[in-house]
Amino acid sequence: MIIDRPANTPHPRYSEIVYPLDYGYLEGTSAVDGGGVDVWLGASRTYDLTAVVLTVDLLKHDVEIKILLGCTDTEMQTILDFHNTKSIQALLVHRVTNPRR
Repeated sequence: MIIDRPANTPHPRYSEIVYPLDYGYLEGTSAVDGGGVDVWLGASRTYDLTAVVLTVDLLKHDVEIKILLGCTDTEMQTILDFHNTKSIQALLVHRVTNPRR
């Protein structure tokens, strides 16, 4: 995993957008936008899959999946809020860790 946008740093082109958590990508992967698969890393620093966020960018006409690793419920909500903007809509799919059998 490569963290290229540490928490509390601005987007390289849009300084008004500040990343609330560490954000990066999985090295050696490929996403729709040509970069690696996007990853958010929670403060716990564990690499346990917590959830995924599915985004739809209405201006760019594309969809993406963002992987959330080691995120708390509060961090997951922060990430969801970060992605839900005027032109981007997002849905969080939370991983159930103790499914009923």
